[in-house]
Amino acid sequence: MSTNILLIGSGAREHAIARSCSKSSLNYKIFCIGSGYNPGIMGKCEDLVVANFNDPNVVTNYAKEHKINYAIIGPENPLQAGIADALWKINVKVFGPTQSLARIETSKEFARKMLKDFNIPGGPIFKSFISLKGVEEFCNDLQNEFVIKFDGLAGGKGVKVFGEHLHGMGQALDYCKNIIDKGGKFLIEEKFIGEEFSLMSFCDGETIQHMPIVQDHKRAYENDTGPNTGGMGTYSNFDHSLPFLEGQDVEAAKRINELTMRALKEKTGMNYMGVLYGGFMAVRDGVRLIEYNARFGDPEAMNVLSLLETDLIEICKAVTEKKLSNIKIQFDKKATVCKYAVPQGYPDSPIKGEKIDTSNVKNIESLYFASVDEVDGNLIESGSRTLAAIGVADTIALAEKTAEEAISNVKGPLFYRKDIGRQNLLNRRIENMRKLRC
Repeated sequence: MSTNILLIGSGAREHAIARSCSKSSLNYKIFCIGSGYNPGIMGKCEDLVVANFNDPNVVTNYAKEHKINYAIIGPENPLQAGIADALWKINVKVFGPTQSLARIETSKEFARKMLKDFNIPGGPIFKSFISLKGVEEFCNDLQNEFVIKFDGLAGGKGVKVFGEHLHGMGQALDYCKNIIDKGGKFLIEEKFIGEEFSLMSFCDGETIQHMPIVQDHKRAYENDTGPNTGGMGTYSNFDHSLPFLEGQDVEAAKRINELTMRALKEKTGMNYMGVLYGGFMAVRDGVRLIEYNARFGDPEAMNVLSLLETDLIEICKAVTEKKLSNIKIQFDKKATVCKYAVPQGYPDSPIKGEKIDTSNVKNIESLYFASVDEVDGNLIESGSRTLAAIGVADTIALAEKTAEEAISNVKGPLFYRKDIGRQNLLNRRIENMRKLRC
């Protein structure tokens, strides 16, 4: 009898999950509810239906119809919508936290207050606002070294850094007013100075096992310029750390993730089951927590799942049955580089509906399809990040060459960042941390 798995989402992250599941030795079938007909996922599953995966009734009806045993939730919006809660109610085990636990991502105020209440290190000085009252005074208290964060999901684009995205107090207040006018609230936090990195961890509420550390590149253009995006690419190193980090930085991040998992259980009475993704910054005197996500990152999923040696379906089953301590999760000791090709005009005014051609890519398995549809045998851009190429090798430099070769042979009205994974960019990160800590 096969295990029926429901994959929710149809982007590159979910393509990576489907590909990783397809390596399983278990008897399984994958079913998918997505927002588009991702050709990479379609080739890995029994059925892919395009439907509203944020609607509990849609998802539970599909799960009943296909006798689903386990579900893996890819994106953040279904977590916020309580899809995990709805599936548990019909006895489907879910890899992905319930709505209450997902607040670690969906509410920045919840996350910050919890860290403060449980004395978890790494948090900033912060205040939450629903009006402009006291905003300018608090910004002055922080000596204009501050960040404004929309308190909710914004696809990685709700954070504005003073001095980078906001030039002058007038622009800062305008951004705050824009959030207020839409009925939202926001946080103002002290600005951290350093280098960002991501640590994702498998959790079942009792046990935590960590993945290789990855660095994401949010800015749209080379040399870290341009608007913020959902992520233009990522890299990881063969030692599962990064060239600019010290061992104590890695251990500090792991400790913060573990303390957060335990605090979530103490606060809510429920086990956090899924991926806990900490976005960190190495600073002059240690490590700070920028934010939490409640699922695999995108592009980070492509990096870590390309290295995963343990059966992903086994991991998901162990997590949902609170038996994560029974398995040892292992990753290959290799480096990875991931580069995203995105539509011209992305992120502010991306073109859509245009054809792209991957026929010149020698190794199609190096590609992960994201915001694409397949129409009459053609790949069509559908408006967001289009596809990613991954390189896996003994060094970052060799992995970068593999990713570059693949992504440069994708044809269409696209652009990508050539500098991700290149030595001059790495050297800049290393030198920045050296100066901060000398």
